[in-house]
Amino acid sequence: MSLLVQKFGGTSVADIDHIKNVARRVKRTWKQGHKVVVVVSARAGVTNKLISRAAAITKSPDPREMDVLMSTGEQETIALLAMTLQTMGVPAVSRTGPRFGIRTDCNHTRARIHELGGADTRKLLRQGKVVVVAGFQGLSEDGEITTFGRGGSDLSAIVVAGALKAERCQIFTDVDGVYTADPRIVPDAHKLNELSYDEMLELASSGSKVMQTRAVGFAQKHNVTFEVCSSFNNKPGTIVKKTAPSLESVSVSGVAIDKNQVRISVQNLPDRPGAAAGVFKAMAEIGVVVDLIVQNLGHGGKANLTFSVPSTDAYRAEKVLREKVSKSGAKVGRSTKIAKISVVGVGMRSHSGVASCFFDALAEAGINMLMISTSEIKISVAVNPEHGDEATRVAHAAFGLDKKRSKKKKASARRSRSKASK
Repeated sequence: MSLLVQKFGGTSVADIDHIKNVARRVKRTWKQGHKVVVVVSARAGVTNKLISRAAAITKSPDPREMDVLMSTGEQETIALLAMTLQTMGVPAVSRTGPRFGIRTDCNHTRARIHELGGADTRKLLRQGKVVVVAGFQGLSEDGEITTFGRGGSDLSAIVVAGALKAERCQIFTDVDGVYTADPRIVPDAHKLNELSYDEMLELASSGSKVMQTRAVGFAQKHNVTFEVCSSFNNKPGTIVKKTAPSLESVSVSGVAIDKNQVRISVQNLPDRPGAAAGVFKAMAEIGVVVDLIVQNLGHGGKANLTFSVPSTDAYRAEKVLREKVSKSGAKVGRSTKIAKISVVGVGMRSHSGVASCFFDALAEAGINMLMISTSEIKISVAVNPEHGDEATRVAHAAFGLDKKRSKKKKASARRSRSKASK
């Protein structure tokens, strides 16, 4: 029998009716003869409520206590789902992340995985049981519960699939795959059948909310094939694997938008070797990930440095920077929100003119670029937040990503007319 790991996000287990729907799907897979491990998130809205309760007490809650608090959301879900499966005649048992054997470092709220277990789960699977594992959490070397940050249940699912050598990891969510852009912003966006790890990793890091970046990185490192699909229908999803050769014939496979970025500026920074390094060292020490970076030419021995960070890290970043750079006479400017638009595709490696096409399209639409960043298969630009959605649609059309959907619509219309005539 093959082993499948099925992960269900917060919207899939939002309430009891949704949990029953998930249980029916799991039961169907189990009845087909598969061994099944289910990884679940906290119910939709629960994590935000827990965060708001902590925020009502203090603006800077203790990271250890936040992990203790945040881990309760997933533990509620595993118990409810296991109970539901049991009432349906499925022998199910719940396991927390620590009980599964996920061991981490001591970095609370952003823990890194060091060691994997799974022996207990393998024993339960041999007994014919379905194991329901709490995502998002592990146990530190000090015996403390830790969490993996937003979207950490994706990482848990991929990690569990890798540890158990599952045939496939299915990521069930509220969309039926990975699209060329967010369909809520770009109506002509269409679902991709396959993506390479590289493309999925870039899309995830650029604002696509389908998968957590660390989860994709782990899947790539350990060659874990996964499928992103909907928990509300039985349509095939998007397969993410090592290579997707069919995509190399196009320069861009998808467009992503990230509205949760802010730009921070450091003004009058001493224009000398090591000054910028000191700024980014300070960010690294507090675990803040820096994305887009721009440094202006120095004048009078001073320079201005601008970079972007996730909006959730803006407060910590500004606080630390003010402590660090004030000694040199530099000033930290007020952070401002931005929207980051990224075009992604492995075809960029063999296609020229991608940047020109992207920038020309934005210019024709009258959209100004604030910052630019590039990699081998990605180009990202920052624009004012009010232009974010329009910039996404412009980029999607500029690279012809709307044409495939148009062709499908035309073909469907022809088939409908043909059936009507018969």
